[in-house]
Amino acid sequence: MNDALWQALDYLAQGGWIMLPLGAASIAMWTLILERLHRYRVLSRKDIRVDEALQALAGKDLKRRGRREGLRARLLAGFLESRSGDPTADASLLHACRLRLESELNRYLALIAVLAAVAPLLGLLGTVLGMIETFQVISRFGTGNAKAMAGGISVALVTTQTGLLVAIPGLFLSGVLMRRARQLRTRLDEISTVLGRHIRNATPPALAAKGA
Repeated sequence: MNDALWQALDYLAQGGWIMLPLGAASIAMWTLILERLHRYRVLSRKDIRVDEALQALAGKDLKRRGRREGLRARLLAGFLESRSGDPTADASLLHACRLRLESELNRYLALIAVLAAVAPLLGLLGTVLGMIETFQVISRFGTGNAKAMAGGISVALVTTQTGLLVAIPGLFLSGVLMRRARQLRTRLDEISTVLGRHIRNATPPALAAKGA
């Protein structure tokens, strides 16, 4: 264990100061990726069915079914909390609730993609710095000092490798998350359409009272 730790520290030291922003980008990226994976899992699994949503609109209590945190449940809860009974106002409210959830689905996705794209650029910067250091050694000592040249070459190779190791899984998982977000948006569109149709077909309270 100690040997592995020392090897890791030595590897970081070989890359120079550029490893600090690379490490920070990697930690931030993986934190956001894990947060999104967990969030999408919750929104997918702990949800209500469409018929349950319609029952709730009809006034039936769903609390006995347990607390739900899914996408449909959150849309319905946000709508029921503020609905007025007027179809026009309620349709606008439903649209606002949907936009808020869509914004939540897209949260951090662009930042994850940016962090994954920045990593190889930081690695390239490390490569340039390493080559500059190598050429400076050559200009001072010629090509006879292999040990002095090795430092710059090490920086160039280690930073490039680290940048790619951060970027490749990051870009792959960024695509996975974007695809999952699209699937959840499709589910959100479906329930929004059903609820919107139900709201438009409802009779406004004023008209109902007049008809009575």
